[in-house]
Amino acid sequence: MNAGKRRAVVLCSGGIDSTTALAIACSEHFQPYCLSFSYGQRHTIELQAARRIARAFNASEHLCLDIALDRIGASALTTAAPVPRGTPAAEGTGAIPTTYVPARNTIFLAYALALAEARACSEIFIGVTAVDYSGYPDCRPEYIEAFQRMADLATREGVEGRAIRIRTPLIHLSKSEIIQTGIRLGVDYGMTHSCYDPAPDGAACGACESCLLRRKGFAAARVADPTRYADPEHLSPAPR
Repeated sequence: MNAGKRRAVVLCSGGIDSTTALAIACSEHFQPYCLSFSYGQRHTIELQAARRIARAFNASEHLCLDIALDRIGASALTTAAPVPRGTPAAEGTGAIPTTYVPARNTIFLAYALALAEARACSEIFIGVTAVDYSGYPDCRPEYIEAFQRMADLATREGVEGRAIRIRTPLIHLSKSEIIQTGIRLGVDYGMTHSCYDPAPDGAACGACESCLLRRKGFAAARVADPTRYADPEHLSPAPR
């Protein structure tokens, strides 16, 4: 590790957005400390992607915490409830899909805040976006602003005037703009995983809301999608 570099915690899910946020952090000469969660999600293959990505970006540390949100339930990602397929994401309709995990980003950011204090990191990068997204309430700018205020009050660093900054470099970008940003930074999106309901061999379903957003993003960016889909011959066209 370069002792002269600033340090940052980067929340790393293994998907497009968090990987692009990690690339941005590195482009700004931060030394990344990656943080992932095994929270009882059905798509645990994303953690394999997160490990690959953390290694590729030479993270000083990649910490994967077990927090068992499946014991709380109430989400299609942590229970046996079916993952919706073949329907577009909320995109401003006000509907919050069943894949919403209760308070997930609040929980993730709280752990990230603790890690940032423990590792002397000045910033936390999280790849939330409020443009092409599933309508989750914990991805909105007003939520991040509120968490920042809480972090300033709740930490030693904040009280002593060294507030840990929550960074959301993607929050106003569309999925295609995120992909284009990552391509400019040299991101290999073949390392990433997005599907909420992959096949046993890890192939993406191509029809869940996360796959639809991914496919839409690559199509709009006019970049080849490196994803391995379970039944590519029978996929409907990428949504517009």
